[in-house]
Amino acid sequence: MTGCDRGLCHQAIGRQDRQLNTYDWLADVPGNTDDTDLVEVQFKHTRKGYYHNVNQLDLKKGDIVAVEANPGHDIGVVTLTGRLVKLQLKKANLKSSEEIRRIYRIARPVDMEKYYEAKSREHATMIESRQIAKNLGLDMKIGDVEYQGDCNKAIFYYIADGRVDFRQLIKDLAATFHVRIEMKQIGARQEAGRIGGTGPCGRELCCATWMKNFVSVGTSAARYQDISLNPQKLAGMCAKLKCCLNYEADNYVEASRKLPSKDTVLQTLEADYYYFKADILAGLITYSTDKNMAVNLQTITAERAKQIIELNHNGEKPESLLEDDFQNAPQGPVDLATQENINRFDRTKKKKKKKKPVQQETGANVPQARTPKPKASKESKPAKDGKPNKEAKPTKEAKNTKNAKE
Repeated sequence: MTGCDRGLCHQAIGRQDRQLNTYDWLADVPGNTDDTDLVEVQFKHTRKGYYHNVNQLDLKKGDIVAVEANPGHDIGVVTLTGRLVKLQLKKANLKSSEEIRRIYRIARPVDMEKYYEAKSREHATMIESRQIAKNLGLDMKIGDVEYQGDCNKAIFYYIADGRVDFRQLIKDLAATFHVRIEMKQIGARQEAGRIGGTGPCGRELCCATWMKNFVSVGTSAARYQDISLNPQKLAGMCAKLKCCLNYEADNYVEASRKLPSKDTVLQTLEADYYYFKADILAGLITYSTDKNMAVNLQTITAERAKQIIELNHNGEKPESLLEDDFQNAPQGPVDLATQENINRFDRTKKKKKKKKPVQQETGANVPQARTPKPKASKESKPAKDGKPNKEAKPTKEAKNTKNAKE
């Protein structure tokens, strides 16, 4: 199995089955790996490490290697090599060279057997450790357990609102599992990233795919974007505010600076207009003649609103809130794919009435005409084109027959 099969191929972004997968866009550059011997190695979920390739191994993205650990060794997957590792190292803030250990070798079958054995013990260890913490009365939750590749060490990830004295817990865990214990506190966002899931947008959680650093999210980000402050809609899978609220917050802040103040009243000869709502990115503002209700709504651009404000400062009032160009412009949302108004689907089509064919009495060898038959006498003869004559006179033979009967 190659690195591409595990979603770690440098030739494409591939499947995101590795949470911290990084696209190596310098992989095809000649001499990329000759500049540095640093290698980025990823372990379970959100843990990464940086190591020196002192043995000059021919490592590629996706290779499983045995690296130096304290104590013993650990098993990880190579996720990055070459020049980009230096940039990643700056983000990790590893200033001391002593923190960077070395790579021993490419993992052997014996190493992999012990590694799989360690991974099989993680779930049972987590369940048992939760019971031990509950018996001690500690206000904490153990969210995940990660064993080292050689089964000599275990990292317990826990969540707690306040400070927890887990000195007795460490003693009990070491006596139960006979390994070295390390405790790491994580937040609710990190826990959601380790568990994974699907967000309300229908895609996999950002914290479980590509997010590495978590920034605090406040309700001000929702206010800038005019989003309703509904806790059920703003909260994510971790019960915290969604991280995606910060994605477009800067653009909204920059665009809102071009809009006039919400407290400004626009005065015209028709009436006074109050701020009702705004489309920040489009630069459109909707005003109402009532301060508290939607009455006589008018939508204008931010430039037009600034013009009216300047006229009001000079003691002038325009006749109308709208400009002539804006009045003639098409209103309503536009579908960017077809550049047509999407309200066209709401229009009802008029059904055309079908004309019923009218049968008329004609001769045996004359085709029937589709036009309606005008009123005529019974004795009238049809014309050659299939239409009856309007005024048909009786022939001599008809007169003689009539006289004979009399």
